[in-house]
Amino acid sequence: MPTVDLVADLGEGFGAYSIGDDKALLDIVSSANIACGFHAGDPDIMNATVAECVRKGVGIGAHPSFPDLRGFGRRAVDLTADEVRNDVVYQLGALTAFAAFHGGSVSHIAPHGRLGNLVATRADYAGAVADAAVRVDPRLIVLAQDGELATAAADRGLPVAIVGIADRAYQQDGTLVPRSQPGAVIHDPAVIVERTVRMVTEGLITTASGQDIAIQADTVLLHGDNPGAVELARLIRSELVNAGVTIAPLAQVLAAKQKVS
Repeated sequence: MPTVDLVADLGEGFGAYSIGDDKALLDIVSSANIACGFHAGDPDIMNATVAECVRKGVGIGAHPSFPDLRGFGRRAVDLTADEVRNDVVYQLGALTAFAAFHGGSVSHIAPHGRLGNLVATRADYAGAVADAAVRVDPRLIVLAQDGELATAAADRGLPVAIVGIADRAYQQDGTLVPRSQPGAVIHDPAVIVERTVRMVTEGLITTASGQDIAIQADTVLLHGDNPGAVELARLIRSELVNAGVTIAPLAQVLAAKQKVS
């Protein structure tokens, strides 16, 4: 039976403000994408989140963004590829230091928000992120959707993990339906759970047009910043386990895939 990672975006508060129940999610996930200060997070939040990940054995991942704190990283910023690379190195360096301080290490990198969308289609930005990762740590696993970043990372010899997003609608080409379009986000918990289990066990997902397409999901992204998110995350994990799926951090998932191949 398959092995899959469960990952959530964590540490996305700022100062006195918090988003999501990180403490509860850390008991559910096997990996965490941790905000590095550009769209959310600050030194105190990064420190506390990394410390909990190390304590609970949760994989630590960098979640770099465009410098867009006010817009939560969801707006495009007109940067050059070199600027994107340098911003990613800066954020990755900060998280790497906190991980080292707590006796852990950063295992993966997953670009956030608008940057995460653009690296799937812009080869220059994808190359910038991949260059940052491979020069900082060639063992870093790159979380990506199928697209330019996955290609750029593989070309540089970086391990790649494809992320599946069960509460987002997919287009026929395997990309996500833009949030600006109706039906881009799926809210029915029963539908989300069914899509997740099918994605992991059958390698299929139904697109917005009603057709099935093949999908690879080494990790499933669980969102924790909306009402009922923690309960839904628990249900997804429970139903995957009931279906015979093993939940494990990314490094173990990729190692299991290599054994099969």
